[in-house]
Amino acid sequence: MLKFSNFSGIITEVEAYIGMDDPACHAARGYTNRTSVMFGTPGFSYVYFIYGMYYCLNIVTEAEGFPAAVLIRGLKLTEPLEANLGGPGILCKKLNITKEHNKQDLTISHEFCLYEYHLKPDYVCTPRIGISKGKEKFWRFKSCVLADMPKITLNNKY
Repeated sequence: MLKFSNFSGIITEVEAYIGMDDPACHAARGYTNRTSVMFGTPGFSYVYFIYGMYYCLNIVTEAEGFPAAVLIRGLKLTEPLEANLGGPGILCKKLNITKEHNKQDLTISHEFCLYEYHLKPDYVCTPRIGISKGKEKFWRFKSCVLADMPKITLNNKY
């Protein structure tokens, strides 16, 4: 589960970006100031700006020195309301996640953190979305059982 400010929810969809051999991974070109967090400690946030309009939240996943992260694509809100946030840009916009939240330790913060959820839902694996390289990797994981909540779009207000 992910907690951010007053919101909590179950992560329902992610995409993996793993190592310098993954051409779609931001770290494929090596260590840079932007990708430095991906080479760091697992459990840290990696937030970047895309298409000049959206932030995207990733969570670093592998051992220090090996760049890998999962892009959070979907979240089923459980508090303070129940709804689905689908799409990484919508998710960050609705939760007000910005570059200020980059490089935060999500294992210790009480305001912005990950915590264990005991439900083990079925999921499907599909190709990643919106990339031109590495399309053959089925590293998009989407829950099959958590899609029954109303969707929130950019036009919805809380």
